[in-house]
Amino acid sequence: MARSKSSASWLSRHLSDPFVKQAQKDGYRSRSAYKLVELNDKEKLIRPGMRIMDLGSAPGGWSQVAGKLVGAKGRVLATDILPMDSLPNVDFIQGDFTDDAIVDKLLGWLGGGKFDLIVSDIAPNITGIAVADQASSIHFLELALDTVCRTLRPGATFVAKMFQGSGSDEYLKELRQHFDKVSIRKPAASRKESREVYVVAKGFKG
Repeated sequence: MARSKSSASWLSRHLSDPFVKQAQKDGYRSRSAYKLVELNDKEKLIRPGMRIMDLGSAPGGWSQVAGKLVGAKGRVLATDILPMDSLPNVDFIQGDFTDDAIVDKLLGWLGGGKFDLIVSDIAPNITGIAVADQASSIHFLELALDTVCRTLRPGATFVAKMFQGSGSDEYLKELRQHFDKVSIRKPAASRKESREVYVVAKGFKG
């Protein structure tokens, strides 16, 4: 079966992408790993010994970076509706993080404690309908914020992918009600033509 022009174009761009090539060289599961690497370099997000949750973790690029940085004394809890192969210093729960059964597993893993950092590189399944895709993206962020408010320790940080567009300004306003400082970052590994940015919300008010 012949590829469509759009899929052939995507494949060509993907294979020539320097971050894809670098990820293969460095052994990262995805090019998105470099987004967290850069965010961490600039924002000093991750320290050894931390407990971190990675929402929407598969295939594991961000969990891979975080697991290396927290070291043997730290731990990452990754969760996704898709399966994910194991990684050092990372535990994985498969399922929808908004389901009560999965929430109970998350809380059980914490054992009464809280996360030191929550990260999310979640993107909705793209339909090609811009309005619907944007609404889906903001909905994911709202759900993630609910989880953050339940499981993040006061003073800690939340980092998440956001697509700039309808609803994004309102979401940033909501974040500022819960955090002392909210910044927007666009790592080099985020394609220039994409509306993708990352929100870095520091100082959770609890």
